[in-house]
Amino acid sequence: MHAIVRTYSGKGAKELFDLLEKRKADVEKLMRTVTGFSNYALIRTADGGVSVTVCKDKAGTDESLKKAKEWIKEHAANTGVGAPTVLEGAVLLHVK
Repeated sequence: MHAIVRTYSGKGAKELFDLLEKRKADVEKLMRTVTGFSNYALIRTADGGVSVTVCKDKAGTDESLKKAKEWIKEHAANTGVGAPTVLEGAVLLHVK
């Protein structure tokens, strides 16, 4: 399994997470289309938020990154949010 964590902070990040909260059904539907999808979470922080995606392999998390970027470009470009800080790696323990 592979995970990717995207951290959004700074200009537009709070606005992005306000929009993601309002559109969470659409976001969930999109993320479930990712090949090898396992799970997904959105976490609000004091200055924006974090998304966590877990997939069967790196190809899936790469796909999720692409889809997230496209969704933001299409639906949240007006927030002015910058590119996220991205961390990714192999999952050592996955508890459901």
